Amino acid sequence: MKNRVKLVLKWIMISILIGLIGGLVGTAFHISVDAVTEIRQENNWIVYLLPIGGLLIAFLYKKFNAEKGMDTNRVLRAVKSEADVPVRMMPLIFSGTVISHLFGGSVGREGAALQLGGSVGYNLSRYLKTDKSQYHLAVMAGMSAVFSALFGTPVAASIFSYEVARVRLKKYYELIPCLIAALVARQTAGIFGVAPIRFDVQFPSINTFLILKLILLSALCGMVAYLFCLSIHKTERFVGKILPNIYFRALFGGALIAVLTYLVGSYDYNGAGMNIIEDAINGKAIWYAFIFKIIFTVISVSCGYRGGEIVPAFFIGSTLGCVVAQLIGLPASFGACIGFIGLFCGAVNCPVASIIIALEIFGGKGILFFVVACVISYITSGNISLYKNQGKYSI
Repeated sequence: MKNRVKLVLKWIMISILIGLIGGLVGTAFHISVDAVTEIRQENNWIVYLLPIGGLLIAFLYKKFNAEKGMDTNRVLRAVKSEADVPVRMMPLIFSGTVISHLFGGSVGREGAALQLGGSVGYNLSRYLKTDKSQYHLAVMAGMSAVFSALFGTPVAASIFSYEVARVRLKKYYELIPCLIAALVARQTAGIFGVAPIRFDVQFPSINTFLILKLILLSALCGMVAYLFCLSIHKTERFVGKILPNIYFRALFGGALIAVLTYLVGSYDYNGAGMNIIEDAINGKAIWYAFIFKIIFTVISVSCGYRGGEIVPAFFIGSTLGCVVAQLIGLPASFGACIGFIGLFCGAVNCPVASIIIALEIFGGKGILFFVVACVISYITSGNISLYKNQGKYSI
């Protein structure tokens, strides 16, 4: 009993420390990404220098011998095995994502959040000389911390770390490090003015026809999520085969995005696109926006631009939902909300975390809608995921 109390107290202290460091790292990252996004939006011509940004990212990853296997999948492997998460992953993903956003790569932030957090947790646990069998707790606590700091969803971040890594809970108290780290990180980020993602949506009254339309929209989200994930994986393999040199790959991808931006005549598809997501939640979206975002994101990710795919998934889902909802007689804002969470669920195969993140972002009044959307999208998206070889599984 005494040893158990000591172990619990030890992990509470470690979790608080991980949450504090993760919150500070997440805050610095958020401020940096916002700053370069503002610079890009005030000087749109910077997008046409994206190939130079890609070369810089390629140089950094080549210089530190990190061009292969230094991604979110590395962190997920560390949760289930004794694979390491090198310290150098932190500055590389931080700088790579900031550069990508500065020059207009169509990427998100969560990939960086998971890698930054995983690196914080892993290396802190090594520094504190914790038992190797408990490294995975520190890695997941770190993932939860930075994800929570950026998105403002501490409960979802805690569950997501387990569900996305496909780790079964042996004992429910193992969630405590993730939850403590996530709460501390969120509070830390809040002190520095990092606002959580929150949207106010009016939910319609429930009836049979509404549920049928909801199922239809959710199934469509799952299928588009499948298309999105498949496009990324196939294009990554194809581009890697025809352009094995990472410098040529970055140049090609950056130039292609720049040309497409010019041809489309809009900068809406560069960067994360949170402003477009907000517009969709408010009931405004162009019918083809989700198609262009898929194309821009697939090219960016496949050619080595860093950041992640979840915020683009939010973009794709919310714009898709907004447009489809109006076609099938649902409120546009409600459709965007369902698309937002449905496509996320289909892309990451995490229905429990998806439901909880929906509750934290949109509020508890829509819980029935969220459950239906996530279950249907999860089923229709198949076995594919943004994260390779993840497979199907739920807590």
